[in-house]
Order: sequence, then structure tokens, then C-alpha cells
Amino acid sequence: QVQLVESGGGLVQAGGSLRLSCAASGSTFGITVRGWYRQAPGKERELVASKTTGGSTNYADSVKGRFTISGDNAQNTVYLQMNSLKPEDTAVYYCKIVKFNMNYWGKGTLVTVSS
Repeated sequence: QVQLVESGGGLVQAGGSLRLSCAASGSTFGITVRGWYRQAPGKERELVASKTTGGSTNYADSVKGRFTISGDNAQNTVYLQMNSLKPEDTAVYYCKIVKFNMNYWGKGTLVTVSS
């Protein structure tokens, strides 16, 4: 029904920035939450940032002040601006939407932050 494709990942040095994009190929009707998760090697997937259709945002404590999620209801793309990157930010980043109370995931994009 909905396909999500992430892009923008890559290799960056500590202190650098990246902007991730998540493009939704299907209709955005019924989407209530857009978010970004990440999964580091050997660790469980965790919430990075989320944004509701009403505009409320939520960030993991570890990224507050450094990451910003954006994208409005008229967009088919959601972004994650990542600044002041740290080696511990290294992970596969996944886009997720909630639609009709169901979770839909992208395949992920790898972010590697070198020290």
C-alpha cells in the first residue's frame, strides 16, 4: 500500500552533518505519525525522532538539539537533519509511518560517523 525509500546516508566525520530523506510512494491519507528510527550494530532499533500530523515532535534524549525532523502534511517526503554527528550515531536509519494504526517501514539507509 505504501512504500518508503530512505536516502541521504553515507560516511561523515564527527561533527559533520547529514540530511536524510524518506520518500513515500503511496498516498499519505491516513498517516498520523512520521518518524525515524535507527539500529546500531548489535543493538535494538530505537526511536530517533517522530512527528505527528498535528505537528508535535518527539526526540530521543541523545539527539535533542542536534537532529530535526521536518515535513508537513502536504509533503510526501520526511526529512531528518542531523548536525554535530557523533560516532555513536552510526547506525542504519529507518523511516517509519503510522497509517491506520499500522506501522510501515523503509529499508533503511546507513549512516557512518568516523571519529
